Amino acid sequence: MATDTGERFSPHLRGVTVTTTATLLGLFAGVASAVVTAGPQDIIGLAILAGAIGVQFPFYGLIGIDVDDFSKKDYLYVAFMTAVLWFMSWGLLLTTGAMQ
Repeated sequence: MATDTGERFSPHLRGVTVTTTATLLGLFAGVASAVVTAGPQDIIGLAILAGAIGVQFPFYGLIGIDVDDFSKKDYLYVAFMTAVLWFMSWGLLLTTGAMQ
């Protein structure tokens, strides 16, 4: 992480922003998967997850977070958090039948 004084986000605010964005996009991807797909066998759910993960990095650049400073661990963290929230929300909606 860059620590120069011209950085827009403090390390704490950067972490909170990345975590919040990853979890909210995971939640939205899970709801979108429940709305769009026919069930858990539908591969479109994984495409929605991949899109939710992929759209985050350009978004971080737009709001001023330098993604060039991201390590492999940061990329894995974003993917993991998004995937976990996607899995939990889509699984809950599939199990309860709330979207039928």
